[in-house]
Amino acid sequence: MKKFNIRKVLDGLKEVSSSTPSVQVGPQENHLIQETIQSEHFQLCKTVRHGFPYQPSSMAFDPVQKILAIGTQSGALRLFGRPGVECYCQHESGAAVIQLQFLINEGALVSALADDSVHLWNLRQKRPAILHSLKFNRERITFCHLPFQSKWLYIGTERGNIHIVNVESFTLSGYVIMWNKAIELSSKAHPGPVVHISDNPMDEGKLIIGFESGIVVLWDLKSKKADYRYTYDEAIHSVAWHHEGKQFICSHSDGTLTIWNVRGQGKPIQTITPHGKQPKDGKKPEPCKPILKVEYKTTRNGEPFIILSGGLSYDTVGRRPCLTVMHGKSTAVLEMDYPIVDFLTLCETPYPNDFQEPYAVVVLLEKDLVVIDLAQNGYPIFENPYPLTIHESPVTCCEYFADCPVDLIPALYSVGSRQKRQGYSKKEWPISGGNWGQGTQSYPEIIITGHADGTVKFWDASAIMLQVLYKLKTAKVFDRNRSKEDKGSTEVSDEDPFAIQIMAWCPESRMLCVAGVSANVIIYRFSKLEVTTEVVQLLEVRMQYELNDIESPDGGGGGGEQTSALPTPGASPQTSGPPSHPSTSSNNSDGGNIPCLKVRSTPLKQSPGYQVDLVVQLVWVSGEPPQQITSLALNSSYGLVVFGNSNGLAVVDYVQKTVVLNLGTVELYGSNDPYQRQPRSPRKTRQPSGGLCDINEGSATSEDRCKSPTSVLTSNSNLQQFYNGGGRGAKMSRKLSLPTELKPDLDHRDNSFSRSRSSSVTSIDKEAREAISSFHFSETFARKGDSTLTPCLYVGTSLGTVLALALTLPPAGEQRQLQPVIISPTGMLGRLKGSILRMAFLDSTGSLLPPAYEPWFEPNVTADGEEREKVRKRRPVSVSPSTSQDLNEGQYAVVCSEKQAKVMSLPSQTCIYKHSITETSFILRADVVQMSQGACVACFCANGHIMTLSVPGLRPLMDVNYLPLTDMRIARTFCFTNLGQAMYLCSPTEIQRITYSQDICENLQEMLGELFTPVETPEAPNRGFFKGLFGGGAQSLDREELFGEVAAGKASRSLAQHIPGPGGIEGMKGAASGVVGDLARARIALDERGQKLGELEERTAAMMASADSFSKHAHEMMLKCKDKKWYQF
Repeated sequence: MKKFNIRKVLDGLKEVSSSTPSVQVGPQENHLIQETIQSEHFQLCKTVRHGFPYQPSSMAFDPVQKILAIGTQSGALRLFGRPGVECYCQHESGAAVIQLQFLINEGALVSALADDSVHLWNLRQKRPAILHSLKFNRERITFCHLPFQSKWLYIGTERGNIHIVNVESFTLSGYVIMWNKAIELSSKAHPGPVVHISDNPMDEGKLIIGFESGIVVLWDLKSKKADYRYTYDEAIHSVAWHHEGKQFICSHSDGTLTIWNVRGQGKPIQTITPHGKQPKDGKKPEPCKPILKVEYKTTRNGEPFIILSGGLSYDTVGRRPCLTVMHGKSTAVLEMDYPIVDFLTLCETPYPNDFQEPYAVVVLLEKDLVVIDLAQNGYPIFENPYPLTIHESPVTCCEYFADCPVDLIPALYSVGSRQKRQGYSKKEWPISGGNWGQGTQSYPEIIITGHADGTVKFWDASAIMLQVLYKLKTAKVFDRNRSKEDKGSTEVSDEDPFAIQIMAWCPESRMLCVAGVSANVIIYRFSKLEVTTEVVQLLEVRMQYELNDIESPDGGGGGGEQTSALPTPGASPQTSGPPSHPSTSSNNSDGGNIPCLKVRSTPLKQSPGYQVDLVVQLVWVSGEPPQQITSLALNSSYGLVVFGNSNGLAVVDYVQKTVVLNLGTVELYGSNDPYQRQPRSPRKTRQPSGGLCDINEGSATSEDRCKSPTSVLTSNSNLQQFYNGGGRGAKMSRKLSLPTELKPDLDHRDNSFSRSRSSSVTSIDKEAREAISSFHFSETFARKGDSTLTPCLYVGTSLGTVLALALTLPPAGEQRQLQPVIISPTGMLGRLKGSILRMAFLDSTGSLLPPAYEPWFEPNVTADGEEREKVRKRRPVSVSPSTSQDLNEGQYAVVCSEKQAKVMSLPSQTCIYKHSITETSFILRADVVQMSQGACVACFCANGHIMTLSVPGLRPLMDVNYLPLTDMRIARTFCFTNLGQAMYLCSPTEIQRITYSQDICENLQEMLGELFTPVETPEAPNRGFFKGLFGGGAQSLDREELFGEVAAGKASRSLAQHIPGPGGIEGMKGAASGVVGDLARARIALDERGQKLGELEERTAAMMASADSFSKHAHEMMLKCKDKKWYQF
């Protein structure tokens, strides 16, 4: 039960004494709602991270498990198996991952970091964890090598030494290869850092060591000396063996490759410059750029492959980065879109001493992952099944929808599948390890991303997967060829004129509306049929803020702010382009009605999918560019789209293609405007309003102009300078004296977001313009004391006011096409502190009322006219409890601003609950969401807290300090959706999904995929009869004997310290604490127990042997010391 609250009782008394409305909602009713949702229904945890690993630095592949690992510059680790199996882990230090090495088919991975630490990850659990770490104190790690089926890891350092680590116990061996022993005694110079270590494929006792200066040493591990040394006068970048162990190849900094015979001293047997021009007179070819990596792979029937990155000649300026594949006499140069970070050749065998049979090359680029098919002619690439293209163009806004209509994903998929590129490899994607989770979560989820180039992407996000469904290019509606003279009209945002700023989508009717950064709104309908639109329908709207507009040429006398350059509602719309398109920018100064972008005048072929229905553009007024759109909403049942900015709002009827209403913010208030507004001063200079810039750049202007996903112009009272001169997009604006309770808010600039970025803010600080910050369509009570429900539009402003507009809609069917929609402002519902972010309505039982919608119909059916008419005549449905609601029952309006939440009782319009959410910070995103146990308000605060409140009682249910630092990208892309799901962009290339539902947290372990699957290791290559006879096969080496403590002694303690990891079974703590988690733990424990029993047998044998040798040693010592006196020790 809820706590007794005296304030609510007083509120109830106040309500009774207030003027009695015709439908009295008594005080007792307000508090009778039993809220089913409790704090134990909430728990916050990260679920999955999708997208391309941001700033990748290294890569490894397990050829038996078929798992790919990618490390990044921020210490993140991403593991990829078959499509849908991916995993994200993070090294605590955040240091860059310089190298990764799988323990092949063991379910473990070694990572080496730039802070000179080495870590062992256990991949045999759904959330991998670190088992051991080793931190080097006096040496810097430059290269690691772990031979196949060995437990001894070689670590090369900057000083040129090589240390050896036992991977099982993560302890250092006493065996060290010192640089001065490896190089010739006569050489005076230090050979430089170790850049390569690998053992001879045919003889594990021989180790090849490459030093940066150009020296390569073949080291005999048993005799602890160098067998051969190979010197070349160019720096070495990488070394690779031929599988027979008789030859190796080196890549150098002058763009050459040298091939050496192991026994051939002195000179390389062959020097190749793959991209060098060969001079005719037999001289050396001109030097090229360094070859950063080379791989040498053999095939049974045919020539070996030599694959390399880099090495292009210096005169190819502007040439894209290339991967070169040399096979026999042919050389293929494969151009890449981004610089190459690393590449790996995938081979049929994990054994280095067998024919390698390469079949693919995985190329890790700075912003992409490409897999090349080596078996097909022309080396086609594989179609990438992972969702790695989130950042194709920078993301500018996101929306997330859980529990969508079931037919939606198939519909989007069928139109999106036609957009696929051709020419991919016919083979299956080669990274195919792991298994999918056993998810029980069945509802469809969709994520929509808006991008800087005007594209909108729809993603299937069901059951913690992510897959692109469909891509819409909104820029197609506009002319792209902007000539130099037209520059004036496009001044608004030169960097990304088509960037998407806000999106409104109705999943049931599939209507989509997007607002672009160039003050344009595009309305789309979904169709399964192709259509050619002869003329794109266009409406132009003038929105202008003038209080002293008495002598205005348009005759907008008195205090009238807006004069619409539009036909009156009901008249035919302007379908042509802008009436007078100026040829020079000087024409702008006289205030021509120019939009920022020119809508195309040629016919537009529209493929199945989203097709443009109407374009609405704001035009320049009196030489000033239009203000950017700060809020947007759409209702398919009413056929209306509404958008607002810092001047006012406009309602568009997209059925009749007319503007129904174009009102200034002040006119919304009518006579009861609470603010005393002064006329604004005329402006001297013309400033364009800002665009949305690339999220990658964290520049000040970007922060100023970034839009949060709440579709509010970062609209907070803390950011007033945004509206009045702080940003590039600011305009001089009206002064107003604020009501006292709002005043402290303006001066109180706290938090990193509200840093003033303008030197002149102080002078105009007191000016602020009221922007429209949010909308909500609902069937509710339009006026105080109404007894009937009517369609309404509720409007929230950046100064915290909530206003209502009543909508009068013509009857459905033919009349809807002919009669005008009438809208009348009905006054103010209430005021809150800070900008209004979200509004919602509840019925008298406290259930969330969804807005009315119209079911989707095919808009392009022309043949069967009668069918279409039937469809049009269907009355729009409002699927909600309100339809069954008794008319004399009330409703509740839930309003959330940047600072507080309020619940008002309707129709009496009394505030019955009020909760101050934050004093020192402000809310960036708030959503009223439906959980399985009931509805709640979910808020994300600028200080990184995530909170939920019950409705209608506004009891705090959860408050978690989730993110220590919130940047503009997170602020702009964070969104909550139903059933406890939320997401944001954690980097320019990655989406992080989180859940705030206890149910999902408990079932998460089930839903996650398995990375490790038990697979038999392939059989070792057959040595053959003669090789066995004459000893030509692979030589094995008992490394334990060489590197173990008995032979090699202990390593210096100060060299590195061992840190036990939280991994193993303890790593499961991150997993759910439900029954599912226990089962998973038990299963892993059994696996590990079986493994340990196997190891135990080996260890017992080893211990008996060491006990034996110990007793021998002890006996010898006793004999030695027997006759010594105590002072001789």
